[in-house]
Amino acid sequence: MSRHPDFVPQGVIPAVLLPFHDDFSIDEPSFRAHLRDVAAVQGLSAITINAHSTEVASCTRDEQRRVMEIASEEVGDKLPIIHGVWADGSLEAARIARQAQAGGASALLVFPPAPFTLGQSAEMALAHFKTISDATDLPLIVFQYPLATGQGYPAATLERLFDEVPAIRAIKDWTPIVPQHESQIRALQGRARPINVLSTNSAWLLSSLVLGCNGLLSGSGSVIADLQARLYRAVKANDLAEARRLNDRIYPMARVFYADPFVDMHNRMKEALVLLGKLPRTVVRPPLVKISDAEIARIRDALIEAGLLDVRTAQGRDAA
Repeated sequence: MSRHPDFVPQGVIPAVLLPFHDDFSIDEPSFRAHLRDVAAVQGLSAITINAHSTEVASCTRDEQRRVMEIASEEVGDKLPIIHGVWADGSLEAARIARQAQAGGASALLVFPPAPFTLGQSAEMALAHFKTISDATDLPLIVFQYPLATGQGYPAATLERLFDEVPAIRAIKDWTPIVPQHESQIRALQGRARPINVLSTNSAWLLSSLVLGCNGLLSGSGSVIADLQARLYRAVKANDLAEARRLNDRIYPMARVFYADPFVDMHNRMKEALVLLGKLPRTVVRPPLVKISDAEIARIRDALIEAGLLDVRTAQGRDAA
């Protein structure tokens, strides 16, 4: 059962990474150290596991359960844990939801089923979320993809979801069109039963936060959680000068993490943690592959520009 039963998804929520050994098995000691490192940052409201950042698409259900167990052991007393629900079928999604709640999760981040790329209706979306909510009493977070992917939910579908599935408490908004993003923030957080908007537009986080998001849920928090927490506090305090100063440090990291191809974003974050001496190796599961030496050099330069890595330390690791 959750150790944080009153948790409402909001605030600064990093999505952590999942280290692997060279044989692609989970590197549990490194994962534990990574969890402790991220959770030590002041100003976080939760962490997220079993999501894009932990390469959930390549993890079995048993591996997802083990990831939850480790996270609960390492940080569950300190922070609520949000567990991703990644499944193409609603019955499997419900099984994952039950497993997550039994493991101590405090909320569920529900990914859209892949078949929705072929077309969806409001009734399909409702069936998916109602099946999950019938299996658990945890609060749900809707992962809103860009509409162009086919997996994003149109405004009318979202309205029905929020009206008919009261377990939904937040939305992780990946809307890339600024006017649409702002409209959703105003509409959802202004409802009689507010739906918190968590920004996942980490490539332009300052711009997104100043529109009024009640939080952020970001894979880059696995590397720069402290900067994100300080930026969020500055925006909430209407301290634009401090927010811009912090954004100037975040910008080099966003530039390299969210370059094309976008799918390599978490691969790049692992490389950043290796450069920072926080992970022993960068291993990703196929079909992802290790990025080039030239791209790793760009990440190193960005860490230096952001003030996260000393030049002499970087040179020493290069020599090693």
